[in-house]
Amino acid sequence: MFKRLFFLLRICFVWGMAVTAAVALYSSLPLIGEWNSLVALFGFFTMGLVIAGAISHLHRVRLIAGRIDHETLDNRQKRLIEIPLEAGESFDLVDAAIRELPGVSDVRSARDSLQVRARVARPHLYGEPPLRRWNPLLWFAPDHNQLQATVTPAGDSGRVTLICEPERPAWSDWFLVDDGTNFENAEAIARAITRRIGERRRSEQASAAQTATEKELSEAKLHLLSAQVEPHFLYNTLASAQLLTRSDPVRAEAMLGHLIQYLRRSLPDAEEEMSTLGTELERALAYLEILKIRMGDRLAVQTDIPEELRATPLPAMMLQTLVENAIKHGLEPRTGGGTIWLRARRDDAGVAVTVADDGDGFNGKTSGTGIGLRNVRERLRLRYNGAASLSVAANFPRGVAATLTVPASGVFPHE
Repeated sequence: MFKRLFFLLRICFVWGMAVTAAVALYSSLPLIGEWNSLVALFGFFTMGLVIAGAISHLHRVRLIAGRIDHETLDNRQKRLIEIPLEAGESFDLVDAAIRELPGVSDVRSARDSLQVRARVARPHLYGEPPLRRWNPLLWFAPDHNQLQATVTPAGDSGRVTLICEPERPAWSDWFLVDDGTNFENAEAIARAITRRIGERRRSEQASAAQTATEKELSEAKLHLLSAQVEPHFLYNTLASAQLLTRSDPVRAEAMLGHLIQYLRRSLPDAEEEMSTLGTELERALAYLEILKIRMGDRLAVQTDIPEELRATPLPAMMLQTLVENAIKHGLEPRTGGGTIWLRARRDDAGVAVTVADDGDGFNGKTSGTGIGLRNVRERLRLRYNGAASLSVAANFPRGVAATLTVPASGVFPHE
């Protein structure tokens, strides 16, 4: 109540002094100064309009701000806003918030100096004001407000100084009111900045959640793909061992020994996606030894993998998939069987691991669906994010050669 009363007394005193000076000047004029009653009526009418306009200003300020104090009554508003972004991003955010302000025009922004200036039209709050030309509070009122925003770098954040004021010198504030329009502009820009920061954080949180979900899905997919091992191999091996126990116990024992070696290398890796080239080679050789017992002289195996490359990280069961693919689609359809070559070489792209055969090649008729090679390529994409590859080409003079190229260190982009 005291602030309201002080505001009314202040504006009435200032206008009273101005009206008194005008009346004194008018009364001193020859002949015209005799109309004292008309002059007094003019003075009372002017002061009545001033008081009515001041009360209207008080009610509007309380309506939009919810309180009456020095800050809300002031025609010139200043805000200090801390933005948790670096200065350039803070400037872009402030510039966008100002450009969306209703009635804004003549926006001038300078990114190098981190400043934005603009004009904002003062709205006709209740339509065209009555007695506009007779209302003293509107005689000199500007049609526009102005604002200036300056971003000051503060480490990893930006500090915004926002000033909203009328397009008139400061002394005019003793005579004129802005009906709370500059308070509205300052609060609107502060809200817009807060909203944009909130949207940015929600977007970052959603992106982080999506990344985490995609990573979990990728890991689940990797485990699913790596678990797709030919189940018939285990059944066929056990069935062959059962038959050999009657006719050739020694070979049956050897087959079971290789099967145990194969499973020893396979089962511990069920929860681990990454293995090494050496471990995968031992698994593949155990598998091929079992097949050599079943296929006899129809299968020959040659390896050429340097000892220094056997520590190369390699996804589990990937080499095994290529070996199984070569047997199933290359050598098994041939009556005479053939040879499997396992080679590894270091080059500029990483380590190249090749599984080749001299089977029927691309001209052979097989019942394969190609799911094995598709799984290998998908696992490489998920695991290495483009840093590894699988190429399949014709072998000379016949057969197929599949080559895996992986990073030598096992470090790849998405880690």
